[in-house]
Amino acid sequence: MDTNGPKTPDPLPFATWQAMPPAQAAREVQERVAALPSPLRSAALAWLKPEAELAVELDAGGSGSRPTAAGREPSPPSLRGLPYLLKDLFDLAGVPTRAGSTFLDKVRPTPTHDSRIVTELARPGAVCAGKTHLVEFASGLTGENPHYGDCPHPRRPNRLSGGSSSGSAALVAAGVVPLSIGTDTGGSVRVPAAWCGLYGFRLTPGDELIRDAVPLAPTMDTAGWFTANAADMLTMWQAMTRSRVGAEATTWSSTLSPQAQARLHNTALRGCYLNARRLVPGMTAEVATACDYAAASLTAHADPVAEAALILSWHHAVETYVTIGMSEAHAVHRNWLAPYREHYDPVIWQRFTDAGHFAAADITGARQRMTEIRGVWRDFFRAYDFLVLPAVPCAAPTKAEATPELRRNILTLTAPASLGGLPVLSLPVPLPSGLTAGLQIVLPAVDSPVVPWLLNR
Repeated sequence: MDTNGPKTPDPLPFATWQAMPPAQAAREVQERVAALPSPLRSAALAWLKPEAELAVELDAGGSGSRPTAAGREPSPPSLRGLPYLLKDLFDLAGVPTRAGSTFLDKVRPTPTHDSRIVTELARPGAVCAGKTHLVEFASGLTGENPHYGDCPHPRRPNRLSGGSSSGSAALVAAGVVPLSIGTDTGGSVRVPAAWCGLYGFRLTPGDELIRDAVPLAPTMDTAGWFTANAADMLTMWQAMTRSRVGAEATTWSSTLSPQAQARLHNTALRGCYLNARRLVPGMTAEVATACDYAAASLTAHADPVAEAALILSWHHAVETYVTIGMSEAHAVHRNWLAPYREHYDPVIWQRFTDAGHFAAADITGARQRMTEIRGVWRDFFRAYDFLVLPAVPCAAPTKAEATPELRRNILTLTAPASLGGLPVLSLPVPLPSGLTAGLQIVLPAVDSPVVPWLLNR
């Protein structure tokens, strides 16, 4: 039986947090953390900034006095007074980074500097209030962690929140803060956003905001964030892209045809969607119907030629993602796997260890397939400005439902954008059951006008 748990506080919008005096906002964060059910608090929250320190930083935040690295004017302080939580792959000076493990702080020194994403968020005035747990080393999609507890869904505690950015998503959905930072390699923003009923945004691999995070698979790792409503997502997107247009390492704007460039600038936007059941035959009927209905409210179905080209190029996307991603993860972890075997989640230890036996020819072949997939995406974005896909094949699962088959079905939906190195906006989709699914809006560039167009609907 699916039962609701203890009621967590309702999320408050950015404006409400910004209207609070700093001391009140700091106290509000503490009280909302204290009100969480114990299993959610221990599984989601890795570290909480002391109340007095948070109040001082909120009071000082957003002064606009910090120059940018390139000498540009600071972005407007649209995030002033906002407390946010940070996935524990990013560094905070003086706070150990554990990445969901129990031993990383033993093999990696305590940081002496903040990660770039923390300094970028400080410019418009946001303040880090704490760090969140995740699936160990970000290698998972359902929110499970044997060290700190599987992260429960904030409204349905017998279900999982999704991962790997489990704590970041769960604590925004539980109303603790209005904003959190996550990462997305194979879906780790998109999946928990869908299951927790949030808006999410995934940036691009190689971006300066992900380069200093603890890596999983650098070819596909990205930074991202969560908000509880569309208006806040738009504010965050504007704050984070306004000073960054042209700086994205893998932006696609310059590869678009003149016709596509004109559509982007004139907002005569053209998108399409692919039917859910066409992608994952095992998708639950409730989610497939809801996602198709939601997608059809945004755009038209893809034409047969575009649909066939995309689906054909994705035929081996899951295997390609796993081969590239896990071989890179093995390279990151190879010196730790033997001496720290007993400290790893056994599932993740096995996953990384097995990848050390991948044949070089298989890795080379996977990288060639990734190049081909990126070529198909480029062709697609010469005619279209966005693609709508389901983000998940089912509603938030129970622990028993978090199977290898579910992992494969999720990656069937999420791996194509990951292999494409593309940014993605995630939109929640309500279900008749009271749970949620989500849509992926796959974009050609982080600064695409598709984002404000959709969020203002």
